[in-house]
Amino acid sequence: MDMTHYMALLAANQPWNLLIFMAVPVILAETVAITELFILLRRQMAGTLRRINRAASIAAGVYFSGVFVYLLFTAVIPLTRDGLWRGPADWIAVGFYLAGVIPLGGLALLDLGLIYRQADAERRMAVHAALVAVFLVVAHVAMVFGMLDPTVLGAPSLAMHAGH
Repeated sequence: MDMTHYMALLAANQPWNLLIFMAVPVILAETVAITELFILLRRQMAGTLRRINRAASIAAGVYFSGVFVYLLFTAVIPLTRDGLWRGPADWIAVGFYLAGVIPLGGLALLDLGLIYRQADAERRMAVHAALVAVFLVVAHVAMVFGMLDPTVLGAPSLAMHAGH
């Protein structure tokens, strides 16, 4: 079975790549998502949960921005330049993974007070919740397509390229 570059990245250099590219961003995002549910349920726009939520949002946005830049220059540009993409599943997995920088970056900007400054707490929380939802969608699309054998969507088998 062939694998996407997404899965190859996570499988290589165990356990470090899995921790760096999956565990840290997911743990931060899940912390944001779980605390967000309690904040919204209780309508508590302040307090310990909100502080944890805010800290995790900022950390996730800053951290993933670094991941995005790193992967752009070490993976996306070289794969594109050298024509090494493994078909649609590969593009979708990597593209959606990297698209996570938009909602995570938005969360950080929102919690740093750099966007929606003039909005009331409830409006900012609505935008916050929407960004969390967008991240969950793009992350899950990346995971699903990342785990897919790229030949299922028409990519040639790597074994064929190796002359086997």
